[in-house]
Amino acid sequence: MSRSVPFVPKEYYHIYNRGVNKMTIFNDILDYDRFQKLLYIVNSKETGKFSNIIKSKKFLFDQERGETLIDIGAYCLMPNHFHLLVKIKNQKDAAIFLQRLQLSYSKYFNVKNKRSGVLFQGKSKSRHIIQNNDLKYNFSYIHLNPVKLIQKNWKDDGIKDIKKTIKYLSSYKYSSYLDFVESKRPELNILNRSVFPNYFSSSKLFKKELLEWLNYDKN
Repeated sequence: MSRSVPFVPKEYYHIYNRGVNKMTIFNDILDYDRFQKLLYIVNSKETGKFSNIIKSKKFLFDQERGETLIDIGAYCLMPNHFHLLVKIKNQKDAAIFLQRLQLSYSKYFNVKNKRSGVLFQGKSKSRHIIQNNDLKYNFSYIHLNPVKLIQKNWKDDGIKDIKKTIKYLSSYKYSSYLDFVESKRPELNILNRSVFPNYFSSSKLFKKELLEWLNYDKN
């Protein structure tokens, strides 16, 4: 997977992609679960048949995978697109990871739904994050994406029900939000937060940051 603008090693990026023609790429729990497992298992310099590993009933995001290709700091899966916040190790490994991720999921999705053809809207898009405050903001931006599912225009209209919004985010299993507020899920192993600045040394600070972006002052 070649890129017109190569990734810069040891730099941070917001990577995203959506279904072709904005089609839904996650139809049910199984689809979300499959993509989360792929985020973990294809992120490895080891090669193998990922589908066989994922199908194992013992898969708990603790499979031995050796050295990773990329470092993931946050992610969110939405019905027709996904977001990743990553730190690049090198251009080649990042390209391998993204190619494996999209090809593996596309194959699964097409077989499951008896379809053929491309699933994603071309290569993953990326935005190079240079400023420290921009990097911190992306943790909030990515994790607040699901709010649009219950209040589409919340950024313009403001949050109508803050308790409902927080409850919804806390029940949304298809992002790393829960790994910042609980740190107990097996999916936590998808992330490597140690190579990212420690903006949120506690779940309280993380929640406070998101509440501020929701334009809500709990005091």
